[in-house]
Amino acid sequence: MSNKTFDELLKESVAIHGHLCPGQVLGVRLAMYGLSLLGIEDPKGKDRKRLMVFVEIDRCATDAIQSVTGCSLGKRSLKWVDYGIMAATFLDLSTNRAIRIIAREESRQLAAEKFPDMENKYKAQIEAYKVMDDEELFKVQEVEVEVPEADMPGRPGRRVQCQKCGDWVQDFRDVEKDGKILCKACAFGAYYKVV
Repeated sequence: MSNKTFDELLKESVAIHGHLCPGQVLGVRLAMYGLSLLGIEDPKGKDRKRLMVFVEIDRCATDAIQSVTGCSLGKRSLKWVDYGIMAATFLDLSTNRAIRIIAREESRQLAAEKFPDMENKYKAQIEAYKVMDDEELFKVQEVEVEVPEADMPGRPGRRVQCQKCGDWVQDFRDVEKDGKILCKACAFGAYYKVV
């Protein structure tokens, strides 16, 4: 892992996220643990092209994971899988070794037990998550992850124009429907409505 301390990494994460919360502490710890398990020492420098991270929740910890690892959606090295689980999988692209780390639900209760005199449960979690052992906070699984070529970092593999709306579609996200090349919005309906 990089030579930055937990406190330095947490400070950077909080600056990006906007506030200190239990999820920030948990996310920084989770990311540090994942990097150490894979032996990735410099995720923002010499090891940056080795790492891909899959996050399973769109909450505070995800910002922390991005801050610590340097992975991002824009670099195509951070992938969001909408499972609603406080978990992340760290994939070493050079070896295909993958580690999934899940936050233990029981760590909330352990946090309250470590700081029983703190009335504010969030402050107790913040302080406890800073000092709890990795094994108290997380469950680890060795996993396999198949990443399609179209999802790999790097230049777009293909760019095509939707034959209905004219938008340009990258990275094999186009759809052939009724003999036409379409964007997903035209093929299946959009999350937006043009007014």
